[in-house]
Amino acid sequence: MAMDFDMVAAALRRDTADLATYARVLTGTLADALPPGCVTVEHERSLGDRLRGRDGRPHRIVVRLGERTLSLTAAAGRPVGEIHHEVRGVVLSRDQVTLDVWVRALAEELLAQAEADARAAEALRRLVAGG
Repeated sequence: MAMDFDMVAAALRRDTADLATYARVLTGTLADALPPGCVTVEHERSLGDRLRGRDGRPHRIVVRLGERTLSLTAAAGRPVGEIHHEVRGVVLSRDQVTLDVWVRALAEELLAQAEADARAAEALRRLVAGG
């Protein structure tokens, strides 16, 4: 099954309801597609979460791939995307984007990763297949 940009983007859009879903997809299904440590999930923890030892709700997801950093933050219950262009830790540009633009940028980066790595390609196949 050849990887197609539109198929990957559609699979990423499939579960855009909230950050918790994206956190599960990026740290679960796509864990093999991404280099170790490139996905960071920041949690917002209430006092109850702290007392019970829970992680809390995902508040922000950051995906670092090459010179691009894509972040998705919960703002007023809706995801807000940002794309940064970084070189050696220096942010050269920072753009706030719609969720659709963010998903397209992530799909582009994932496809580039899959072209270079067979494990990444297999993880994307599983994502597109829904498993």
